[in-house]
Amino acid sequence: MVVATRTLDELAPPMTARSVVLSLLLGTRPARLPGREITRTGELFGIAPSTMRAALSRMVAAGDLVATDSMYLLGARHREPQAVQEALVNPRRLPFAGRWHMVVVVVTGRDAAARGALRTTLAEHRYAELREGVWLRPDNLAGPDLPPLDEVHRFTTVPDDPGVLMRRLWDLDTWAAEARLILDALTVPGQSKERFMAAAAAVRHLRTDPALPDELRPGGWPADELRWAYDDYRAQFAELSMREEVEDEP
Repeated sequence: MVVATRTLDELAPPMTARSVVLSLLLGTRPARLPGREITRTGELFGIAPSTMRAALSRMVAAGDLVATDSMYLLGARHREPQAVQEALVNPRRLPFAGRWHMVVVVVTGRDAAARGALRTTLAEHRYAELREGVWLRPDNLAGPDLPPLDEVHRFTTVPDDPGVLMRRLWDLDTWAAEARLILDALTVPGQSKERFMAAAAAVRHLRTDPALPDELRPGGWPADELRWAYDDYRAQFAELSMREEVEDEP
């Protein structure tokens, strides 16, 4: 079966000067990089050094970044999102006993903003919509549960055919095909525009991994391989940045 997938350009976020900086620092532990490394990465996307330096100055003034000597650190407003991103990229799975969580929306007449916020919350907790207002996922994840939501009722259920239900909730073939496309670009040696885009795309894609139990995962599911490749990329980037930081010291 041929699966239609998006391109790497479509899977990665738009690469403006600001998004390059945030993608770099949100994916770096600790979240600090020399200005020279940020500027050089921007050049991969045709962003002139003067343009990147201007963007860095604006981000410092806005509180997105903190500048110390020649280093840039994430500002306070982005530290919590970074922790949330780490948790979403690396979900902790638990043994699966066959139970599923079900959330049913019972409040009607909400405005578009409220409906969108609820959908975002449910999707970030890896629920998928079976039909309008009915969301499910296997009960196999550790970590924080859904926040209190007045507009929903929650249930625990055991489906008759979890395999069929799983396929109705998620387009697993497309997810896996796009993960392999990102993986191919991410595992090419060296630093390049395509590899940086693949790293940014990997973050986006792993946040949407349904994190299914082993019992329900399709064979050859590539989520863990993509996660390991992303971690390898970050480690290589951090090592390169650290080496350059040491070389810059007097």
